[in-house]
Amino acid sequence: MKTTELAWFKSSYSGTQGDSCVEVARAERAVCVRDSKDTTRPHFAVTPGQWTHFLTFATEA
Repeated sequence: MKTTELAWFKSSYSGTQGDSCVEVARAERAVCVRDSKDTTRPHFAVTPGQWTHFLTFATEA
């Protein structure tokens, strides 16, 4: 799936300055992550299970 075909979402915790943010999009079999400051750079993808593991870790910290 091309980056332009994905529906990207930015965290509600993101500031209005546009710095230090990532955007996330759900693909058919993956969760895609990209730098919101430079959306022309390639994104990376993880499995839904890996994304859940990351979110669990991040919210416990």
